Amino acid sequence: MKANIGSIDRTFRVIVGLGILGAGYYFKSAWGLIGLVPLATAVVRFCPAYLPFGLSTCEKKPGQHS
Repeated sequence: MKANIGSIDRTFRVIVGLGILGAGYYFKSAWGLIGLVPLATAVVRFCPAYLPFGLSTCEKKPGQHS
């Protein structure tokens, strides 16, 4: 598993995940547990949904090619 989530994407996922969890808690709904998905992908820095499209939001190092 090669990391394919960059720092901006990671920060966005943490904010969205916490927001969904918070909304689920506020509305007392189990649907809020969906917020664990973006949080988990942010922690492991890997998103399986990016693979079929060849996407990566990681910063490229100088001299590195696609």
